[in-house]
Amino acid sequence: MTAPDTIVLVHGFWVTPRSWEHWISHYERRGFRVIAPAYPGFDVEVEALNADPTPIVNVTVPQIIERYTAAIKELPSKPIIIGHSAGGAFTQILLDHGLGAAGVALNSAPTEGVRVVPLSQIKSTFPVLKSPANRHKAVGLTAEQWQYAFTNTFTEEEGRALYERYHIPASGAILWGGVLANFQPGHQDTWVDYHNDNRAPLLFVSGSEDHIMPPAIQQSNAKHYKSNTITEIKEYEGYAHLLPAQKGWEEIADHVLDWALTHASARA
Repeated sequence: MTAPDTIVLVHGFWVTPRSWEHWISHYERRGFRVIAPAYPGFDVEVEALNADPTPIVNVTVPQIIERYTAAIKELPSKPIIIGHSAGGAFTQILLDHGLGAAGVALNSAPTEGVRVVPLSQIKSTFPVLKSPANRHKAVGLTAEQWQYAFTNTFTEEEGRALYERYHIPASGAILWGGVLANFQPGHQDTWVDYHNDNRAPLLFVSGSEDHIMPPAIQQSNAKHYKSNTITEIKEYEGYAHLLPAQKGWEEIADHVLDWALTHASARA
C-alpha cells in the first residue's frame, strides 16, 4: 500500500472546522493534502451559526457519518483520519466502516458501550443534559462553562479568545442520544464493532486534565476493542480538552501523524 498522502480532520461539537485552522496549515507545510469537512448544516462561519443555530438542531449522527463517508470515498486512496471530541467517536465509526488507512481519536467522545461517567464530565455537559427539553434545541456554553469544559489549563484570557473564535451551540439531540445509547435495545448511532479485525490502526490521545472527556473515558473506550488489530493510547500530561489549540500542539500533531504513517504503512 502506498503511504497515505491525505489527512481528513473531523471536528467536534461546540466548534466548527475552523478549530482545525492551524493543524491544516501545519500538515500542508509537511506536504499533505488536508480536508476538514463540516457537519451537514455547519457549512457557514462561526458567527453565522451563533446568530442562527437552526441548522444545528436537527443534524443526526447518520447524516454526519454520511457526509464524511462521501468525502472520503471521493479520494483516490485511503486517508489518515484524525478526529477531536465527538469527531473522535466519528473517526472510530468511519474506521469500523472500512474507511481510512489509520485513525487518531483526540480526547474522544465515547462510542456505545463505554459507561464511564466521571464527575467532571457531568459538570461539563450539565448545561445540555440538565433538561430533556434541550433534546430539541441547540445549546451553547457560557464563557465560564467553556473555560471549565474546554480550556481549564489555559489562562482566562486565552480561553476567552478561543471561545470568541471557535464556540457555537451544540445539538442537544445528539448529546442526549449519546447518554441514552447504553440504555436502549439494539445498536444505536455510535455503535462500533469492537471485534472488527479488518479495522485500520487506531490511536487514542488523552489530555490528562481534560474535564469533559477525561482519561478514564479514553482508557475504557480503548479497552473495549478486542479485535486483532492495533489499538493504542497515549496520554499527554497537562493538556485540556481543547488540546488541538493548547501550547505545544505542534508536537502532538507531528507525533500522531508519524504514528499513523508508521502503522498505516505497516498494513501494506
